[in-house]
Amino acid sequence: MHWFRFFHIIGVLLWYRLDIFFVRDGQSRPLNHLLNGLLFWRSAPQQRAIRLRLALEKLGPIFIKFGQMLSTRRDLLPPDVADELTKLQDQVPPFAFAQVELILAEAFNSPFSTIYAEFNPLPVASASVAQVHFATLHTGEQVAVKVLRPGIAAIIHRDIALLRTLAWWVKTFSREGRRLKPDEMIDEFARHTEHELDLTLEAAQCAQLGRNFSDKRLLVPSVYWDYSRKQVMTMQRMFGTPVRQTASLKAAGINLTTLAHEGVEIFFTQVFRDGFFHADMHPGNIQVVTEGPDKGKFIALDFGIMGSLSPTDQYYLARNFLAFFNRDYRDVAVAHIESGWVPAETNVEALETAVRAICEPIFEKPLKDISFGRTLLSLFQMSRRFGVNIQPQLIMLQKTLLNIEGLGRELDPNIDLWQSAKPFLKRWMSEQIGWRSLFKSARHELPYILSHAAEMPRLFEQYLRHRNEASLQQNRIDAMLATQKKQARAQKWLIAAVILLVLLQSAGLCLLFYS
Repeated sequence: MHWFRFFHIIGVLLWYRLDIFFVRDGQSRPLNHLLNGLLFWRSAPQQRAIRLRLALEKLGPIFIKFGQMLSTRRDLLPPDVADELTKLQDQVPPFAFAQVELILAEAFNSPFSTIYAEFNPLPVASASVAQVHFATLHTGEQVAVKVLRPGIAAIIHRDIALLRTLAWWVKTFSREGRRLKPDEMIDEFARHTEHELDLTLEAAQCAQLGRNFSDKRLLVPSVYWDYSRKQVMTMQRMFGTPVRQTASLKAAGINLTTLAHEGVEIFFTQVFRDGFFHADMHPGNIQVVTEGPDKGKFIALDFGIMGSLSPTDQYYLARNFLAFFNRDYRDVAVAHIESGWVPAETNVEALETAVRAICEPIFEKPLKDISFGRTLLSLFQMSRRFGVNIQPQLIMLQKTLLNIEGLGRELDPNIDLWQSAKPFLKRWMSEQIGWRSLFKSARHELPYILSHAAEMPRLFEQYLRHRNEASLQQNRIDAMLATQKKQARAQKWLIAAVILLVLLQSAGLCLLFYS
């Protein structure tokens, strides 16, 4: 079945004439003539960008998500391709309202009219996994209703199974397979995708992000739990302007430069303060309030893909960022080694030199003048050279950084992404390693210490007894090993003596025979 899907993918690529993306300019004419002759039956007269979008839509949700990520990288794509792929963010062809009615009736075990007083049959947004309709509850509250596409789970599970097969091939037959950990990356992707297939999980993630930003610095819709199920999520309707509509934002009096800086700081707040971040921040999921008391604030939408980081990951990431900002390339190298991201025996000086050669050229340049595509390629080549271990838990963060960069370009091409983040990270690091961090840790552990204070003498006595028993056991093991070594040494001498005796007897027999 996987191979059938593989050949289906190849067939779609050929049908939409996407072979033009995989050949060099000098080779394109003869190769296209050959393919056109062999595949005379195919017909795709539209522009290449349209063909690419149609092919990704044809191949399904995983490929649509890939196109969504590509749409944010205008520095890597021709303008026509980037513009067309932008439509994948919320303009995927919707499914019929009759199917929506069936899904709602099944989810609530009653006609949807018993839940919603009004329900707009036309979706306001249609994406790869679900589509969104506006509605009104019987209490008069305006809501947005997210509905899963029918049969989407089976489609995604099939493609993930294909990706697992491809990951096995890469890991088995590629020299880079073990270092890249493709199976772990697929597991990470599958875990996040499963969250998108259960809207109660997405609703929980939405609620968590809302609690993290209870100060309303980032606006997050409230969840109506009574009207949410695995296939349906009902949430507060948000009123804002899509972030990509920069002309409308300017007309509303929004300062795009300030907005861009605020977006960068909100992202780093999610990553380093909370360790929990929105991992699908393409422009289709971000809006801006243009009127009222919340004017100029970001609105977050679509919480199916969220990322999380451990305190250790947070610390080493912040340390790497700050060392990078300060051009302390040696500390970048040391942090990579201490974190285990590169082998412990890596030469620090060599890694420092390699990092300097990659990063130094991009400093003091506005975002529009930096080729992050070339920088990422150089970093990948460096990682292969030094045996950098790919960290699956950081894959979502890397993807989100690409989205943030694309968002920054949409708002202000001249923004310096690094300088916007530096003050925040310096403040965060001072809180992690200073007296504030010590006080915070002590306050966090104090309830546990107090609750176990009465047990401390008994626990300490048990610890000493177990340690003594472990020491006695180790002594017995050491004595046993010593005895075994002596026996082995005696056996070696015995075998040597037997061999010597045999040799002497053989020599004696030879002398007797020839005498």
